[in-house]
Amino acid sequence: MVADYITREYVRQPLRSFLTVVFPNSGFTQPAFFNQPDKQLKYIQSVLWGFREETSTTTERCIFTGKPAVGLSFDVKDELPLGRAFRQHVPLLTGEDVINFHPYGDAGLPVSGEAMLAIQAFPLGCAKSAGRLLVVHSDNPDITYHFARTFLAQNRRAVQLAQAADSSKMPEPRRKHRTLLIETLLEAELMRHDALEVELPFSVSAYHLSNSGQGPGLDIYHLPMQVVAFLREMETARYRNQWHRIVGRAWEVDPDTKAAKGKTKEPFQPARNWIYEDLFELPENATRFIRTYFLRFAIRYAQGKTDPRQGYSLSQESDLVSWDITANFLRRILNMEPHRIEQIRKMGDGLAEYVSVQNDRRFFRDFFTLQNYDYLRTSLIKANLVHVRAGHSPILALDPFIEVFEDGNELARRDWRLARDLVLIRMVEQLHTKGWLGQNQETMEAALTDSDTE
Repeated sequence: MVADYITREYVRQPLRSFLTVVFPNSGFTQPAFFNQPDKQLKYIQSVLWGFREETSTTTERCIFTGKPAVGLSFDVKDELPLGRAFRQHVPLLTGEDVINFHPYGDAGLPVSGEAMLAIQAFPLGCAKSAGRLLVVHSDNPDITYHFARTFLAQNRRAVQLAQAADSSKMPEPRRKHRTLLIETLLEAELMRHDALEVELPFSVSAYHLSNSGQGPGLDIYHLPMQVVAFLREMETARYRNQWHRIVGRAWEVDPDTKAAKGKTKEPFQPARNWIYEDLFELPENATRFIRTYFLRFAIRYAQGKTDPRQGYSLSQESDLVSWDITANFLRRILNMEPHRIEQIRKMGDGLAEYVSVQNDRRFFRDFFTLQNYDYLRTSLIKANLVHVRAGHSPILALDPFIEVFEDGNELARRDWRLARDLVLIRMVEQLHTKGWLGQNQETMEAALTDSDTE
């Protein structure tokens, strides 16, 4: 059982060293106890085995389970109040002498034997990441259990590897914590269903924490249910191949640094996927997300030499542009009305047809780069007139145009630039299919250059 595993492994390397970030000054990590097995055993008995029926209880109730608090003192000198836990027992609580934030200054929290065992075991179901614990919770219990099972298996393997190498340092996953979270989430069975008729929405929260006396801290990352739903749908047959191509171009790249003199350069292993990292900024940064990953615009401020986004180029990666994925993103993440999404698609189709038939390179370039709405509207009106004079049906109608770009009488929507980018995504996809982009690379490059200047 888990109490036996903890009894055996928490008092030796590598867990003994790592647990200083979780249970500092506890009976597992106190150097004074390393050569005093009797005291260490007494501590272990109090925090791990208080759930047994023969253990006495107090009149207080456990704040976690509602059961009676255990009638034991969680220290070896029996100086702490019975059943009361402090920072060395439960991460991020206050210390023994701190009475702030406790009713009537009554320090510590009453805890049952079952809850105390679970708390001592919880690091085993978390990932070690950047010297901290990565704790994952979801309002779907199956997802919470999936993370705990996965991290437990990884931790047990890591402990075995460290002990085989006689190392005091517990190895940790190569991935950064947010990338690790997304990768682990995608491995869950609930994320791999192709049939989503019965969709149970859920969110995921991660807590990246340290209880170390030298640097306690807590960072919280949240994936709202609409982002999880989007990820689920990207793993279905309709989107999977194209989505994986986009994700594949978001992994860190080899910085091409040379190995130190006399050493062989090790193969580069990416630790971060930027599209996974940026999922945690949604929906707030949806506009930048769309422009970077769906329209393939290079970012101006790269995060070091390994950041692949500084090399994104629409002219070189137009085959990665997907209206289907973009439309799904608009529906899931931005909750955009389906009718407006459809009008954007139709406008993109019409403008792509116009550009390819009329070979209007100037309009394509202007549509890319104009940052003034009045100029953009004028450019669209002129293109519409040119198309009609050439004997074709209008490419723009009043009502769809207003729905896409305006809030009223000649009043531009606040998100008109986003709307322009969305129309452009559909245009680029269609022009790529028609072969026009391949024949007009210089026009695309010039438009990208002008856009960067703007």
